[in-house]
Amino acid sequence: MKLFLSGLIYAAEVFPIMNIPNFLSVLRIVMVPVIIIFLLQDMHFEALIAFGIAGVTDVFDGLIARAFNRKTAVGAFIDPLADKLLLSSMYITLAVIGLIPSWLTVLVISRDFIITLGILVLYMMSIKYEMKPAFISKVTTVLQIVTILFALLYQFIGHLIAYNWVVVFFWVTAAFTIASGFVYISRGIRYINSASATS
Repeated sequence: MKLFLSGLIYAAEVFPIMNIPNFLSVLRIVMVPVIIIFLLQDMHFEALIAFGIAGVTDVFDGLIARAFNRKTAVGAFIDPLADKLLLSSMYITLAVIGLIPSWLTVLVISRDFIITLGILVLYMMSIKYEMKPAFISKVTTVLQIVTILFALLYQFIGHLIAYNWVVVFFWVTAAFTIASGFVYISRGIRYINSASATS
């Protein structure tokens, strides 16, 4: 593994225009339309594989950036952007083709929209804030990813498990999505109140 990562870093030094973590983030963005096309063409297995590859790039870009001190301002922007594009696109497309309920997609998209809107409000009010994700947010992201995988896997192993188990994932993911949304809303309110108190 160390040798593999070193090889990637060497490639980044040979082609310094974009380092490996940033390249992997861009690759994840490029894969979004590919996965959508697979899903719309009912190529669920191919979509599952492509989504898995996208997930691997997410793991490696963070691993390489931390292990080899390759964190950049560009990477700090495109990495979460790639994650949001991938998850949002997956939920919208899966809802359109009927593999997950539309209400769950609305919750997922609405939460991200509210968080983005909150960050914009804080920025416009010149309020300093910490971008560190809450623990419940990390759990929510994992659940959202697992829900996508479960929805796709069910197309192949549906005869082995009851659909009720898939529904359970839907509701658990929905609960954490709502809870994490409220956590960020309360955090934003605290930032605003703190700024008002010191002004």
